Amino acid sequence: MTVISTTSVTNATATSSASSTSSSSSSTQTLGYDQFLTLLVTEMKYQDPTKPMDPTETVSQLASFSSVEQAVKTNTTLTSILNSNLLTQASSFIGKTVSSSDGSTSGVVASVSTSSSGVIATLTNGATISLGSGVTVSE
Repeated sequence: MTVISTTSVTNATATSSASSTSSSSSSTQTLGYDQFLTLLVTEMKYQDPTKPMDPTETVSQLASFSSVEQAVKTNTTLTSILNSNLLTQASSFIGKTVSSSDGSTSGVVASVSTSSSGVIATLTNGATISLGSGVTVSE
């Protein structure tokens, strides 16, 4: 999750959806991407028309939002590239014999898959092994 830090939040009316994300201009608050967008929209929605927000501050906040949005997109792309690379490397195990780190499970790899916990090899005998530290691979 990408977070940003803002040191100045003014003209915001606390509503039920933004009450946990508003702060005074003298404090520092760390906000998530969605919280920042909610706060910015709420701030613009409830600003006093007779005392509009400083245009420089508005541009600064929009630039911050744009930076956060680009960082989120970059992280998504990098995650996709890493997963693709991991699966390509894992496919090289197919047809090879693997043994678990404790030696209790071994067999020929029939297929591989990736998950949040890493690469999982499914053996021809139906067993699965997490391809992590300590796993032995042989021809």
